[in-house]
Amino acid sequence: MQEAWLQLQCPACSVTWEERVSDLPAPDTAFDCDGCGAERSLSEFMRTARDLEVLQAFTES
Repeated sequence: MQEAWLQLQCPACSVTWEERVSDLPAPDTAFDCDGCGAERSLSEFMRTARDLEVLQAFTES
């Protein structure tokens, strides 16, 4: 089984990084940026719509 990596981008400071989908909580969970400390729901940090779709599919299982 391959690991899925998602691209994240902070909506406040635009810092980008990748995380393994298995290491992330549900999309509506509060999440904060290590760079600037902005806190929003994890879904707002998904860089693309596809990243959000993958996260939602993984957490529904």
